[in-house]
Amino acid sequence: MTCRRLVLPVLCLLLAVLGTAGQAQAVGYRYWSFWDRNSTADTADTADTWVYATQGPSTARPSDGDVQGFRFSVSEDSKDSAMPRGAADFATICAKTSAREGSKRVGLVLDFGTTADAPSGSTPPRPRTACARIDGDATTADALAAVAKPLRYDTNALLCAIAGYPTTGCGEPVADDRPKAKASPGEEAEANSKPGNGDENGGPSVGLLAGIAVVAALGAAAVWQARRRRD
Repeated sequence: MTCRRLVLPVLCLLLAVLGTAGQAQAVGYRYWSFWDRNSTADTADTADTWVYATQGPSTARPSDGDVQGFRFSVSEDSKDSAMPRGAADFATICAKTSAREGSKRVGLVLDFGTTADAPSGSTPPRPRTACARIDGDATTADALAAVAKPLRYDTNALLCAIAGYPTTGCGEPVADDRPKAKASPGEEAEANSKPGNGDENGGPSVGLLAGIAVVAALGAAAVWQARRRRD
């Protein structure tokens, strides 16, 4: 009887750990991420040529011929953030915008994301490109203002909306149990290349295994103690 009283609570605790682990959901943030196009790229549309920007659009000062991108999505951080989609070579984006002395041309790729990333009740516009001709010392924010108004910022100067999208919200946390829209083959490949909450082979996480080990150890100790008292 003593053994049963000790073991059953331990088994219940183990089941609680397993159940809670299955229900745990990561939290991401819905926001516009900012990207630089790798100038050494030889192809027009290769995903790995995008590099997460190290500066914000209000301080970054692109050079003539640069290409920069913005992607609206839900992600935990820069390592998890989705890259802009679509053509991104400067020659194509700025083909109809001639050079002008005292100014520079910057190609912009604006990806409004998927329906899975959109705020409730919103439909993301189609991705598009734009060529901004701006002053030589202008920032990326100036380039956006030239071709993608209206822009919306919060009180901390965080970029909240490009071309009026989205109409509300700014970097708000989003639980990762939101409905998923059907992704294109390219989006599925991108998602499959990202690490999940488990190990590299898709198994349970290290934290979950550690929790199970601790509970198992407690159970073994309880059984041993019960047998010792009985003997």
